[in-house]
Amino acid sequence: MPLSEHEQRLLEQMERALYAEDPKFASSLQNTAGRRGSRKRLILGVLIIVVGIALLVTGVAAKLPIVGVVGFIGMLLGAVLSLTGGAAAAAEDGAAETKPKVDRNVPSKPDTGGFMGRMEDRWKQRREDEQQ
Repeated sequence: MPLSEHEQRLLEQMERALYAEDPKFASSLQNTAGRRGSRKRLILGVLIIVVGIALLVTGVAAKLPIVGVVGFIGMLLGAVLSLTGGAAAAAEDGAAETKPKVDRNVPSKPDTGGFMGRMEDRWKQRREDEQQ
């Protein structure tokens, strides 16, 4: 079910407010789709992990430590490949962060510290109360 025009405007306003308050967090949310990683990289990573486990077990069974070490390193590389494949692929593609467009008709509110400022104030107050 598509959003109504009013709901779309509200959503855009919330996005702008989020980006204005915490741009680093907002940009990390925008890039979550690019960090998922491709299916091929995930399959390749799992395959490397399985081969690494087989080498590790073979190295231990045959009492060949070098084969076990190679298997362990292979397992680590496979895990890194499968878990960070999306971030590396996004960096390779040169995916640039996109900022939401700012509507100049909407008046901006003065900065009152925002959500993070309130959380920091609450944390400081809690720490002060504990020390007393």
